[in-house]
Amino acid sequence: MVGAVRSVQPIGAILGEGPVWYDAALWFVDIKRQRIYRYDPARDALQEWDAPGEVGWVLPRAGGGMIAGLDTGLHAFDPVSGQFEHLFDPEAHLPGNRLNDATTDAQGRIWFGSMDNAEQDATGRLYRAEATGSSDSGLSPVVITNGPAIAPDGGALYHTDTLGRTVWRVVLNDDGTLAAPTLFCEIAPGEGHPDGSTIDAEGCVWVALFGGWGVRRYDPADTLIETVRCPVANVTKIAFGGPDLRTAYATTARKGLSEEDLRAQPLAGNLFAFDAGVAGLPVHPAKL
Repeated sequence: MVGAVRSVQPIGAILGEGPVWYDAALWFVDIKRQRIYRYDPARDALQEWDAPGEVGWVLPRAGGGMIAGLDTGLHAFDPVSGQFEHLFDPEAHLPGNRLNDATTDAQGRIWFGSMDNAEQDATGRLYRAEATGSSDSGLSPVVITNGPAIAPDGGALYHTDTLGRTVWRVVLNDDGTLAAPTLFCEIAPGEGHPDGSTIDAEGCVWVALFGGWGVRRYDPADTLIETVRCPVANVTKIAFGGPDLRTAYATTARKGLSEEDLRAQPLAGNLFAFDAGVAGLPVHPAKL
């Protein structure tokens, strides 16, 4: 049974995103404020760092530190010093793009997407990065890629076309190649746009709804089995955290809301939490 949704940090993010539980804390970003956060719920303490660009996500790196996806590509990020080291940019030829969402698989590969920052042209692609380099996944380009998520057995990847209102399931082979995508779910007009996705220990897919006031949980057969209503319209992604990985943390956004909307949604952009009623999966550090 899902618990009540509560605001746990008054961030007021313009575009909160990329939550991931690591090192007994929740890491997340505000893309438009170019900021990385670390929230320690045991101490109710928040740390923050400025990034050298629009940062879409951070993930733990095997051996220490983090990997951050920015509008200028992948960077190594050292939380101790606050320093960033540029690694590579798969889209240096597309200055209007930025990186948007990411996850890791059991092999330590990073699956990350890009998008047109103007949200107009289908220039967003899904990439795979590993110790030997990075490559295009081969999936068709879209305007906004989102929510790459990996099934518990590692045999499937879920990929979101946000403006197309669709989430796709793709067979993921051991060598990192992908099969042809099949439609997993579609969000009807007026019900928001699918944003970040996360998978729980039972293999169910949680899809955050930007403009849809909540999060949906689908079973592996694509049946909608639960909807969690939130007090703000723009929910961007959830991550499972806490000692038992049963607390769902949700990032949200003020982006696109009018002054009237913001008066009606004073908590917009905050970090929220609720008891998910199910455990999540631990993050795999990136081997990069």
